[in-house]
Amino acid sequence: MGPGVVVTGLTLGALAVVSLLAFQASGAQDRAGGPRPTVAATTSGPAASVTPSASPTPTVPALPTTSGAGTRVVYSVGSHYVWLVDPKKNPQVVAAFAVTPGSVEPTPGSYPVYSRTASTTGTDGRQIEHVVRFAQQNGVVFGFSAPVDGASPTADPKAKTGGIRSTRQDGQLLWDFAPTGTKVIVVA
Repeated sequence: MGPGVVVTGLTLGALAVVSLLAFQASGAQDRAGGPRPTVAATTSGPAASVTPSASPTPTVPALPTTSGAGTRVVYSVGSHYVWLVDPKKNPQVVAAFAVTPGSVEPTPGSYPVYSRTASTTGTDGRQIEHVVRFAQQNGVVFGFSAPVDGASPTADPKAKTGGIRSTRQDGQLLWDFAPTGTKVIVVA
């Protein structure tokens, strides 16, 4: 046997082993029970995109028709849902996820993101990250954030808090999507 035949044989063997390992790894998340992707609704009918989210949601509410135009974050105080909308993308809804509101809800309207903080302590005393603030009303600051410990907010019901909490993964999506100046549309 010549050296070329040996090298070819070794190369084919290595490719077979790598292919087998890749095949086995492709199903590892399913077997491990890891988080499943959720489907983000679109404004163009039944078409949907897959957006990773740690919060299992069987159905995503459709983007409200009163959510404005352009690149925007849409927050529904009625369904406690957030949609990240970019009209230059197909589909336009690049992510959608459930959130947990604070004890006070913002008034419906259009607001710009005016402040962002990578990490801080929330009004409930928890460490939070990816804070995106968009409104102040009657002494309450409204913004999106994610608890670092992953726990749900436990705000004092007597305290006025406007923190809208998401999972860490969804908080990262919103943080990456909404720099200062991005429109936040609050709908009923």
